[in-house]
Amino acid sequence: MPLTETADQSTPESFEREALPHLDTCFRVACRLTGDPSRAEDLVQETMLKAFRAWHRFRPGTNARGWLLTILRNSFINQYRKQKREPIGVDIDAVDPMAIYRRVGQTDPEGEFFGKLIDRKVLDAIDKLAIEFREVLVLSDIEDLSYAEISSMLEIPIGTVKSRLFRARRQLQDQLYDHAVAMGYISPRERQLQ
Repeated sequence: MPLTETADQSTPESFEREALPHLDTCFRVACRLTGDPSRAEDLVQETMLKAFRAWHRFRPGTNARGWLLTILRNSFINQYRKQKREPIGVDIDAVDPMAIYRRVGQTDPEGEFFGKLIDRKVLDAIDKLAIEFREVLVLSDIEDLSYAEISSMLEIPIGTVKSRLFRARRQLQDQLYDHAVAMGYISPRERQLQ
């Protein structure tokens, strides 16, 4: 029976069943990383092609979403490095990703607050974050990955994940204060109390 499972695992049907349901997640993350939907589509297409070619290495029963997002992130970084080596100048702020906080298994009032603010202004503020902050924010708050999953995927300690997430949220808080007041989410006095 193990031979059948292994053979079944590498079939196109098993790829469709395990990997294709995560296309939307991959596209959302790719959009945040690239800042451009057409580049995001190319990145997702490259990711899925690489995943399909390496499907025989995927272990059944493990986290297919995390596996795909790792491939996507590594492809993005490789593309970014390649572009950086090219003589054409690259504006790092234009190649930034990330997005707003989601629950990661514990009560987080700050995250709940930011979760209510997702609109164009918020997405623009997220895009202005440095890539290391945006990346952690998107994976945690938008894609709802746990600290451990993010740590494993980015190959950084959990403490670094938490630190980057904290700093990303603080930067967003500073950038979005006036917007939050204008939308009525907070009163102008609340900032004075912080």
